[in-house]
Amino acid sequence: MKKNIILIGFMGVGKGTTARAYAKRYGVYNIDTDDLIESKENRSIPKIFKKKGEAYFRRLEQETADWIECCVDGTLVSCGGGFYQVDNLKKLGTVVLLHASFDWIHHRLSSAKNAEKKLAKRPLFSDPKKAKKLYREREKAYRKIADLIVDVEGKNMEEILEEIHAGCEKRFSLSKESK
Repeated sequence: MKKNIILIGFMGVGKGTTARAYAKRYGVYNIDTDDLIESKENRSIPKIFKKKGEAYFRRLEQETADWIECCVDGTLVSCGGGFYQVDNLKKLGTVVLLHASFDWIHHRLSSAKNAEKKLAKRPLFSDPKKAKKLYREREKAYRKIADLIVDVEGKNMEEILEEIHAGCEKRFSLSKESK
């Protein structure tokens, strides 16, 4: 079993923020699937969506997942909101869902210091009603594929990091015992 931690969850739930804090606290590498895609394409996610469409972007996500499966281990991977749809997600590592209500996520994004930038970076969040519908559609799928669910609402970063670490350490030690 790969010792990657794969953070999934709805856009804006704090996967990137959590990943950076976890990497710093536990001394692991951290990569972001959206950053990898932007680097490969040499353009932002909104520009990829605008120029090539969502289907093209989803193909890029699958290519990224294939690379992670092949070449990455012992790393924390924060994923875009739709990355859970790649066909090899469970082979990438322990899948951790960061969960919060849609209203909490919307408030987090819209009340941030750089709210305009945070919202512009998420093309599927441009219409809050459509985003809420998408949230409801994805919620069951997220829960179904997750190995560990961490509710981030009402918790400080330290509590979130501890919960992720304890849950993943338990899974990693169980996988050693089963060999």
